[in-house]
Amino acid sequence: MADFIVEVEDAVKKFKETTALKQVSVQFERGGIHGIIGRNGSGKTVLFKCICGFMTLDSGSIWLDGKPVKPAVAQDIGIIIEEPGFIGALSGFKNLKLLASIQRKITDDEIRKTLSLVGLDPMSKKHVSKYSLGMRHRLGIAQAIMEKPQLLILDEPMNGLDKQGVLEMRQIFKALNREGITIILSSHYAEDIEALCETVCEMDNGVLTRLSP
Repeated sequence: MADFIVEVEDAVKKFKETTALKQVSVQFERGGIHGIIGRNGSGKTVLFKCICGFMTLDSGSIWLDGKPVKPAVAQDIGIIIEEPGFIGALSGFKNLKLLASIQRKITDDEIRKTLSLVGLDPMSKKHVSKYSLGMRHRLGIAQAIMEKPQLLILDEPMNGLDKQGVLEMRQIFKALNREGITIILSSHYAEDIEALCETVCEMDNGVLTRLSP
């Protein structure tokens, strides 16, 4: 019997005259890398925010690890949805240390190892305000993965990265998956989905369609 980490059933989310999610139903199996492809405005980000508990559905249900998702409740999820709000006057390390102090699950050394993993200098004093777009995105990925969550929700995780950066991130995500972390990611680009994902869905105008398997 399949072990699903995320189960979405008949999810509907409306914003005034717009229906962003239209009776969306999907299950994501634990331990896999799952992809959603679709254009901007298709509903991918709204679905991710609902899975993370940042938005509530108008109808339907979402279950995370067998329990109903509740608004604003801390879950064991690493998240990249839109650009993280880092403090520009602090270094990358100090930003991550500040975030890690909330749950106190990891050490300074583990933060430094995560920064190195994503290609950033853990000893750099450079302020985040001076980071390039690609560096900020790498820092966002570090923030999402540093506490080794059971589930990663990654909305367009390759944005702002050059070709080499994309290849490096793919290898990182594959390595995290081998460690048992389930990954659900979205992308505009079919090649990212094809390179990483075991299952693929397409989102278009609020409707989710399973493409494979």
